[in-house]
Amino acid sequence: MSDHPRTTEAQPCGVGIRAIGQYLPERVVTNADLERMIDTSAEWITEKIGIHSRRFAAESDTTATMGASALLDACTRSGVDPDSIDLVICGTVTPDLMAPATAVSVMRHAGLTQAVAFDVNSGGCAGSVFALDVAAKYVRSGAYRRVAVVLADTVTKLLDPTDRMTAVIFGDAAACYLVEPVVPGSGVTTTVLSNDPSGYHSALVSRDPVTDAEGKEVHSAFGQNFIRIVGRDIRNFALENIPGFVRKLAEEENLTPEDLDMVVLHQANRRIVEGIMDALRLPYERTSINVDRFGNTSAAGSVLALREAVDDGRITAGDRVVLVSFGAGLSVGGALMRWNAPQDFLAAP
Repeated sequence: MSDHPRTTEAQPCGVGIRAIGQYLPERVVTNADLERMIDTSAEWITEKIGIHSRRFAAESDTTATMGASALLDACTRSGVDPDSIDLVICGTVTPDLMAPATAVSVMRHAGLTQAVAFDVNSGGCAGSVFALDVAAKYVRSGAYRRVAVVLADTVTKLLDPTDRMTAVIFGDAAACYLVEPVVPGSGVTTTVLSNDPSGYHSALVSRDPVTDAEGKEVHSAFGQNFIRIVGRDIRNFALENIPGFVRKLAEEENLTPEDLDMVVLHQANRRIVEGIMDALRLPYERTSINVDRFGNTSAAGSVLALREAVDDGRITAGDRVVLVSFGAGLSVGGALMRWNAPQDFLAAP
């Protein structure tokens, strides 16, 4: 893999996450429900991938409406006026339209009028760090003071009903970081992005024709576009590469995995998360898992897991936190941060 680390340099400010917003569709689909929909068993799903239920978007839910709800939730949690947001970055692989950018539609649905908006397509799941890295650079440059990073996908609308593998894994959700300047030496201190193009076809959205048992052509909500994954490839890649990636990320600041207070990973499936933590020889208490309840929600999953750890008091000011995402590409992103206290933020609420 080609790595491009960026270590801490003298900067006028740090970059911190003031708040994390979320949106979860109301519809809960259990393993028992899937047994009635496709040829699978609840026991197999639980044993092999550790998922018990997932959220499915309603017909009225779009990527933009979900993202806007997460953005407004982040503003509510932090007491921030939505119109004080300077920049909206949306990471998605399920845009409502090919153009304009989904971020512009998020602005529209959230009622924003002052921000600049664009999308970042890093292949889906890795977007939780790739889009954060873009936002951090803008904040450090001084060009923007308050950035909303929206991660939203309606992946279940890309599912092929004849594909048992993808049908049991994915769910829908949206998350939003509010990223702002903080006191130097805190917040996101190091990011590392990496790609392994040899795994280009391991996870993708393709336009392969699909027919049902009667030979009739099947369409997703996105026409003939369906999500495809080679589960074995993703599992092997994650277990063989992500533990070493975490170690390398920690080494950028002369740390070891044992020095990390929390390691939040892409919510691919529970067994992969557990396997990575086992390889790092870290207890499961030092990670946050939601894939068992929400399914694999693409880039939003790790961000929602980060929020859950904060809400549970498992992450507090000063903690060393690592966020690692991986997915189609094969792409990997890692961010090392020192979690901020409210008084660290330099912009007014």
